[in-house]
Amino acid sequence: MTAESVTPADAVERPAVTAKDRTPKAAGGTSAVPAKDRIPKAPGRKRRLVPGPGARRRLRENLVAYAFLLAGILCFAAFSWYPIVNGMLLGFQEVTFAQPARWVGLDNFRRLFEDPLFLTAWKNTGYFTLLALVFGFATPFVTAVVLNELRHGRPFLRMTVYLPVMLPPIVTLLLWRNLIYDPGPGLFNNALEVLHLPAQQWLESEHLAMVSLVIVSTWANMGTTTLIYLAALSGVPGELYEAAELDGASIRRRLWHVTIPQLRFILMITLLLQIIGTMQVFIEPFVLTGGGPSEATLTVLLLLYRYAFVYNDFGLASAMSTVLFVVLGLFAGLYLRLTRTKG
Repeated sequence: MTAESVTPADAVERPAVTAKDRTPKAAGGTSAVPAKDRIPKAPGRKRRLVPGPGARRRLRENLVAYAFLLAGILCFAAFSWYPIVNGMLLGFQEVTFAQPARWVGLDNFRRLFEDPLFLTAWKNTGYFTLLALVFGFATPFVTAVVLNELRHGRPFLRMTVYLPVMLPPIVTLLLWRNLIYDPGPGLFNNALEVLHLPAQQWLESEHLAMVSLVIVSTWANMGTTTLIYLAALSGVPGELYEAAELDGASIRRRLWHVTIPQLRFILMITLLLQIIGTMQVFIEPFVLTGGGPSEATLTVLLLLYRYAFVYNDFGLASAMSTVLFVVLGLFAGLYLRLTRTKG
């Protein structure tokens, strides 16, 4: 048969025959070539066990970072974590520091819950927190909105609002007690006299004492929250306000439908932080009222102070601090959850 007589059927492509196919197979599918006649495979490239210069440099950098991190961990462990754990353990012991501590189990918590002042302190703390949310939460927000609308004198007013934060708390409280809440020539009573209203015992009245503490606390601490709101307001797009003005929205509607929705996350975070902060109120009742009159301003931390340094019962005080730690931990967990969700 010549090349010209090859038909299409004879030109069907046949599979290529490889060296593997030429190797004779023995029964069972194994190679029939003796092991000594086989061509050895090229040895694989072994992995280097000695790190290169780049790996060594990264290791040195990580060691430096870990050294700085270890210093911070040790500081937290010595000055934060160890006191927390030790304080919790003291809650299960009878501790007077006059004799060795004795393990009493849950007796301190049992005595704590049976103390009528325990519920009184929590009620007063809750009442203070509620009043602080009414005055201390709304006042900085309204102040920030007003300052944000001003065109002149904004830096001076910002400094004026933040000035009380820079004063030492004890100076602020003594200033209010002697110049403003004084039952005789105090500023508030002078204002009432001008309005032909009777003078009030601001710190000696069971009904006015807690309100007076909230007013002082709001005035002294609103500066930081106001600056936070001002920074958040600067991030609201101006186009939203312009669109609302074109639609004929009033200031109240712009505030309700533009400002508050844009600051919803910031408002929620400051609300949780304020709850955590106000539940730890101590210096205001300690300096201004001492928990009176008639325990009307006795708070949780003030009662804890009495247990430890007045009654010399550190086990009971530690049990009180453990209960407060658990309550605040719930709000702190909610705060972390919100921030993590936003992130």
